[in-house]
Amino acid sequence: MLDVSTGEITEGGLVRSMLLLAVPLVAQGFVRVAEQVVDLFWLGRLSADAVAGVGLAMPVWSVVVALVFFAPMVGTQVVVSQRIGSENGRGARRAAFNGVLVAGGVAVVCGAAGYVAAGPAVELLASLDPSTSGGVDLRDTATTYLRVLLLGMSLAAVSDVIENVYIAHGDSTASLYMNVITVVVNLALDPFLIFGIGPFPRLEVQGAALATVTGWTAGLALGAGIALARRGGLFSRAAAVVSLADARELLTVGLPTAGQQLARQVARFAVVVVVFVAGGGAGIAAYYVGARVATVAFTPAISFQQAVQSVVGQNLGAGNPARANRATWTATGLAVGALTVLGALQWLVPGTIVAVIAPELTGAAAELTVDYLTVLAYGYPAIGAAYLLEAGFNGARRTRVSFAATLLQFYAVRLPIALGGVLLLGVGVHAVFWAVTISNVVVAVGLAAYYYHSVDDGMLSRAVEAAAAD
Repeated sequence: MLDVSTGEITEGGLVRSMLLLAVPLVAQGFVRVAEQVVDLFWLGRLSADAVAGVGLAMPVWSVVVALVFFAPMVGTQVVVSQRIGSENGRGARRAAFNGVLVAGGVAVVCGAAGYVAAGPAVELLASLDPSTSGGVDLRDTATTYLRVLLLGMSLAAVSDVIENVYIAHGDSTASLYMNVITVVVNLALDPFLIFGIGPFPRLEVQGAALATVTGWTAGLALGAGIALARRGGLFSRAAAVVSLADARELLTVGLPTAGQQLARQVARFAVVVVVFVAGGGAGIAAYYVGARVATVAFTPAISFQQAVQSVVGQNLGAGNPARANRATWTATGLAVGALTVLGALQWLVPGTIVAVIAPELTGAAAELTVDYLTVLAYGYPAIGAAYLLEAGFNGARRTRVSFAATLLQFYAVRLPIALGGVLLLGVGVHAVFWAVTISNVVVAVGLAAYYYHSVDDGMLSRAVEAAAAD
């Protein structure tokens, strides 16, 4: 078993505890990478317009996810993990229940609003370059894809909170199982719904979105089954009490991460606009493929971040600030080392990667994609460092630091470089590619310096006091 007890997290071998908790999450991260790559694999065999259309939809979808998912998800994980560390089991279960309620309610409201707004948002993007070949098809494709996802969004939001509750407890295998069944169902249905194989209708991009929503449904069903089957776990009827105080607390912790993600995705939305203006459909296709391939770096980093947030939170709840600090720096070193290797591999064979996952891309789209993959590879170690340093801040309830770092990363570095390179220097879409990597490096260095300063200034000791008073 890879589950990690509270005693192991707060008193046992630190590296062993982090790795045991992280292994299922990193595996889960690669499962998600496989899902995205295989989605791209099938869409790439449908048409280049399908790839570009979904690429156009993704910034809008990412903004919606930032608004809906992150506040209840991260807030619930941090609050639950600290209550577990301080041996407040009933309070942890009550917070878990209220996290699920908040996630489901927000998702339903935002999903309905997003369904109405999807068309105008996509049309705004598409209208920026009306001369682009297939512009109307791109708009229709993106809108169709988005609306299907928005209708099923509440399933994914609740599922993510349940996953993070188990991660907070030290049980990352449950989260892995939920993701595996989600991805297996999605991937199994993809070719049938996209191409209309056998008795299935040919739904093309709409079919890809339907396969995704069906996968979310399966994952949530498994998560609910695990919750109901386990006695003494983090969900119970006795703790199923609506608590405005708990909802307020988890949102207070989680809202800065929602703001962080929203700021990140709005900036990415703006970057897509710049890419579209500078590179048209070929630029969008390259940016979309690059973003999908980059999940090999940032998805496992996010998974490891989740594990370390629980380790930091439980140790602070148990009154072990030095151990929480050591966990952050150790995890950062491990992430940097692993992503350095991944970056080197991507730098060596970018053309092969494009040929395998998107063979329909040719000409300028293929060339730009190879260039983007090469530039992205330089910043992979920084991606690992940034996410794990944020885990140290988040576990101490300093989620506002992560929010501020994102604002600086995107609005003080990435967007100015991209806009200046495209509009002032005439470098073209390559300015955007370099802006992404440079901003990743800058934020990693800045977070490392500020984390060192904050710990020296007593941040972790204050977090212990706050957890004890909860």
